[in-house]
Amino acid sequence: MPRQGAQRRHRRRNLRQRAGAAHPGPARPRRPPGGPHRRSPRRRAPSLRGCHPAHRAHRPPAVRAQRRVAEEDRRLVRRGPLVRLNVPITDAAEIAAVTAVLESGFLTQGPRAAEFENLVGSWVGTSRAYAVSSATTGLHLALHAVGVKPGDEVIIPDFSFPATANAVIQQGAIPVFVDIDIDTFNLDPSRLEAAITSRTTAIMPVHAFGLCADMDPINEIAARHSLPVIEDAACALAGTYKGRQAGSLATAGVFSFHPRKIITTGEGGMIMTDDEELGNKIQVLRTHGAVRGELFMSFIDAGYNYRLSDVHAAIGVAQMAKLAGITEGRHERADSLTERLAGLDGVRTPVVPEGTRHAYQSYVVLLDDDIDRDAVIRAMKSRDIETTLGTYGMHLQPYFRDRFGIEDAALPVSTRAHNQALTLPLYPQLTDSDLDLIAEKLAESIVAVRS
Repeated sequence: MPRQGAQRRHRRRNLRQRAGAAHPGPARPRRPPGGPHRRSPRRRAPSLRGCHPAHRAHRPPAVRAQRRVAEEDRRLVRRGPLVRLNVPITDAAEIAAVTAVLESGFLTQGPRAAEFENLVGSWVGTSRAYAVSSATTGLHLALHAVGVKPGDEVIIPDFSFPATANAVIQQGAIPVFVDIDIDTFNLDPSRLEAAITSRTTAIMPVHAFGLCADMDPINEIAARHSLPVIEDAACALAGTYKGRQAGSLATAGVFSFHPRKIITTGEGGMIMTDDEELGNKIQVLRTHGAVRGELFMSFIDAGYNYRLSDVHAAIGVAQMAKLAGITEGRHERADSLTERLAGLDGVRTPVVPEGTRHAYQSYVVLLDDDIDRDAVIRAMKSRDIETTLGTYGMHLQPYFRDRFGIEDAALPVSTRAHNQALTLPLYPQLTDSDLDLIAEKLAESIVAVRS
């Protein structure tokens, strides 16, 4: 068999040689013994890139449309909006802090998380602070710790980011949506007592966009019914109410450190409280229900892994050194933007009640009902200004609407805010020229939408 195979190969070689003599051409390189078999390269279809416009016209319409969209996307990505909605303040300090943690070997449950907790606790004025992986996990943990159980009811404002309601649902409880005050976008205390039932076990007001809710009447109503109050202070670090810091105004408060917030750790949150017993329970639940013994942990409850890593906490430590400057910068830009928008027809600038200091996590205006807010967002985008809605009327979102069956008529103020609130860019890096441009383009956009 080996000899026959050699003979066949010899005959094929002779045939190729005779064919080459009859039709001379470039010699075909021999494959080295034992080397890989090389396939001839596949012929590619001719490219239309850079071809004559008349040739490009023969492309199918769908292909031409897809290419136009792709080219437009690349152009927008490359250019980006001239004025972005928000830009976190990070620099070499955060890079150095993260590098130090990586070099230390303590990536989690190390000294940076404790340092971050101490810094935030000192700023807010609470005796206890617990760093967590996000504000959403913090709200869930706080609800669990105060004793909310499956089937219980928790009162929340309807106008908020859905994380507020999601935390309630994660605990197996039922969110009870209450309407808001149109001036502050916060829970309306005058509507609170009517929402309390025998199944109510907690009240969770939200400090919308960094403006503290009217906490005195909320706390008074809660006290009459022996209900804990948890502040959803996700947006309100450095906001104050009658001289007290957000996060220190109730049974517990929860901050967010998402990049859209006052300071950032990338992702992260913090639970604040002065209640020692509650704090101890939060600490246990945050780490799998564990308590430390002399040699190892023991587990006394069914907890969670809601810790914040030292990598994230290190960013937070660096950010806390900038908090005062960030806060002042936001206030200065907010005041300047309010001055520029004064008298602009159809626009109501933020309302700040006496005795309250707005944190200005977001600068949210309310448009008159005859102005199509979504059309304004599109018009501002076409003018290179990034804007968005205020936040969400949760009863209008498919999941909450379908599960809880709430009619729009039951929450008219939240419905209006959902449809007409507009968030404008606001952060310390904005220049006077940026603020001029925002005001100018908003006026132009409203005229264009109304015409």
